[in-house]
Amino acid sequence: MNVTGQTVRSLLFAFAWSGRETEGEQATERLANRRSTLGSAFSITPFVRGLCGTLAVLAVTVLAPLPALAAKYAAIVVDARTGEVLHEENADTLTYPASLTKMMTLYLTFDALDSGRLRLDQALPVSAWAEAQSPTKLGLRAGKTLRVEQAILGLVTKSANDASVVLAEALGGSEAKFAEMMTRKARELGMRNTVFRNSNGLPNMEQLTTARDFSILSRAMLSDHSRYYPYFSRRAFVYGGRSLNNHNRLMSRYEGMDGIKTGYTVASGFNLAASAVRDGRRLVAVVLGGKSAASRDARMEAILDKAFDKPSRGSEAPVVARAGGEDAPRVTAKGKPPAKPETIAQLASTVSTPAAVRPPVRARDEDADGSKWGVQVGAFSTREASKRALTQATKQAPFLLRAAKPAVTPVKANGSTVYRARMVGLDEGTARKVCSELTRSGHRCVPVSPNEKL
Repeated sequence: MNVTGQTVRSLLFAFAWSGRETEGEQATERLANRRSTLGSAFSITPFVRGLCGTLAVLAVTVLAPLPALAAKYAAIVVDARTGEVLHEENADTLTYPASLTKMMTLYLTFDALDSGRLRLDQALPVSAWAEAQSPTKLGLRAGKTLRVEQAILGLVTKSANDASVVLAEALGGSEAKFAEMMTRKARELGMRNTVFRNSNGLPNMEQLTTARDFSILSRAMLSDHSRYYPYFSRRAFVYGGRSLNNHNRLMSRYEGMDGIKTGYTVASGFNLAASAVRDGRRLVAVVLGGKSAASRDARMEAILDKAFDKPSRGSEAPVVARAGGEDAPRVTAKGKPPAKPETIAQLASTVSTPAAVRPPVRARDEDADGSKWGVQVGAFSTREASKRALTQATKQAPFLLRAAKPAVTPVKANGSTVYRARMVGLDEGTARKVCSELTRSGHRCVPVSPNEKL
């Protein structure tokens, strides 16, 4: 056989871009187990040793210009409620998301369920393109159907590439158009460095992300779709007579972990986005570029343990976020925010999604126009905390708040002073749109009518 440089390049690229999760992990483990056996076999004859040497020289010569096949390690841990970064390493380094991509596919699916565009029991058609997807997959056949809930569970547990395409085509008409929807949603959430080209994470050199961006998506999933988040805790899913186990094996041994998603290609390494709660405090963490599933999981455990040991910053947490005169402080004796709610539904009211970075607006004390509406984004224990909250609100809804004026007002409550943070000078429709936008992103917000004292 005439082995050319192009042949070697093609074979290695095919290997590097393989997109299987379970099969990829098992192959890595098998390779490690066989190293000693292969070494012994190669020592049998001088011919084999010579052949290996020749191939090694050829590989170095041919592959010298190629980019690295393994992504750089990256990690981040974030407090789900406050957005405080507790640990980060290479968090903004571009890399490949692999099957973490399916988190965005699921996010948009949950959007569609909430809006009524999809139903859990709805049967979706399977196309030839869906059937043709590489493993890991359910083994769907063109012309058949798959229920929406089956597709969701297929993505969560088996990380099924074919089921992902079924959802993409149902929502976008084609996978390519759905990928455009995914990228637009990423920008809306503040994922500034993420580009999607497909719905499942199968290799595409233009499909890129960062650990920080996927921490944003993880928090958004908790905030915006708490109703569906329990799907990520499913340990197994029965389909076609087979029990398909969840790839996130860490859930079975790490205290408090209840999701979210694994990912793997040779080019991306071993990825994991996770969320865990302890003592009423929830963290989200992302590890990208692990060398193996075991090392990735060990690293995730280590950074989560370290982060849980760190106290959260509670001195600037909002006291309340409601209109009227009942701005009673909601802090503990130690000055920390109260324990997090136990249910996912309650959690949604306390998680916020980071806003895209925009020029800050300087908050100032001003008398409100009593004939105008406003919005209140919180009541805080310090004036500076209120100003910062107004700046964050303006970053999140810059267009709607472009004509609004910030107002920080001290109010006596239960013997102490709190500072209401409001944006005023709006009409009713705009005020309600602002709160809809801020609430969707996890921020506290209530409209304030002209009849309410500002």
